[in-house]
Amino acid sequence: MSQNFVLSLSSVIGRVVSTFVQAGRESVKLMLSTVLPFMVFVSAIVGIIMGSGLGQRIADGLAALAGNPWGLLALGMVSAIPVLSPILGPGAVIPQTIGVLVGTLIASGKIPPHLALPALFAIHQPVGADFIPVGLSLTEAEPETAEVGVPAVLYAKFLVAPIEVGAALAVSFFIYQ
Repeated sequence: MSQNFVLSLSSVIGRVVSTFVQAGRESVKLMLSTVLPFMVFVSAIVGIIMGSGLGQRIADGLAALAGNPWGLLALGMVSAIPVLSPILGPGAVIPQTIGVLVGTLIASGKIPPHLALPALFAIHQPVGADFIPVGLSLTEAEPETAEVGVPAVLYAKFLVAPIEVGAALAVSFFIYQ
C-alpha cells in the first residue's frame, strides 16, 4: 500500500515539475522572440530621437503643453483624435517615447512632478487603438459590427480623454505638494 502511494505521489510531482519546466521554456521562448526585440526597437527609436536632437525639439514643445493643465487637456485631445489614434497607437511606441521625454522634463524640473499623472493620462490615449479591430475579430464579430464598433470606440476615447485628464488633474493636486 505504501509503495503505491509513493509511486502515485512521485508521478504527480513529476507531472507538476514537467508542467512548470515546459511553462518556463515557453516563457523564455516568448520573451526572446517577441518581447525583447520590441524592447530593442523602442530603445533604438528613443536613442535615435534623443541623439539626433529631435528629442530636444519635441521636449521643448511638450514642456509648453505638459507644463500646465490646459496644455495637458489639449495634448490628451490631440492624441485621441480618432484619425490619429490608430496611427500613433501601434505598439505604443509614440506614447512610450513621449513618456520618456516627459519623464526627462519632470526630472530636469521643467515640469512640476505633480503633473506626472495627468501627463500619463494625456499621452496614453492612442494606446490600444490599433487593437480594436483585432479584438472585434477575436470575438468573431460580424463585419457590420466592426464597421460600427471601431469608430464608436475611437470617438468614445476622444470624448473621454478630457474627462480622464481632468480627473487625473484633480487627483494630482494632492500629489507631491
